[in-house]
Amino acid sequence: MDVIELLESATLLTPEEKATDNDLTARDVWDHLAHDEWETALTLLEELGNPPPRSQRFWEQLAHAAEQLHLAHSAAWCHWRSAELRNGMIRIDLTLGPRRAPIPGHGVLRPVWNIGNLSPTGDPAVNIAALWLENTPSLEPGDRTTARLVPLTPTHWHHVRPGQSITMHEGRPATATAVVREVHLPDLGKGLATGPAAE
Repeated sequence: MDVIELLESATLLTPEEKATDNDLTARDVWDHLAHDEWETALTLLEELGNPPPRSQRFWEQLAHAAEQLHLAHSAAWCHWRSAELRNGMIRIDLTLGPRRAPIPGHGVLRPVWNIGNLSPTGDPAVNIAALWLENTPSLEPGDRTTARLVPLTPTHWHHVRPGQSITMHEGRPATATAVVREVHLPDLGKGLATGPAAE
């Protein structure tokens, strides 16, 4: 299947909604495809994926199309969104503490987090979650941004709630602190359990 076929099939997964003149629709994507504006069409499809959450198949098709177009960032983002549907997503306000270098922002880092779990001996336990910075490609020490986490083991994160403080570790002491804004985790095969923070 070539890029144009992938993008066309992805648009079929985006139903035409009741839309105002300012809303993006699948028709907008088709217009760009008709003019061979594939990168723009892919970007529109990424935007049409929010909300409601689309399927993993939707995001994986977009990732495949982005890879064929050599759009590395778009491919990484689409794979990330697919992982969020599979493993859940925790949205946080992240503040990076003392560190020798900035942290990369687009799913490269998979640090450990203290989210309040304990080991069998009663000591603090840490849990792995990949990190995606929403509005910046990297975060400098002392800076703050909104970020997304994809837990490696979602069941270890089911007690996490909006407003909770958690810490990121690469050793001792903590590398970063965060306040949870939203929690979207798989609910025993029944979709995602959603808990946005009160604004």
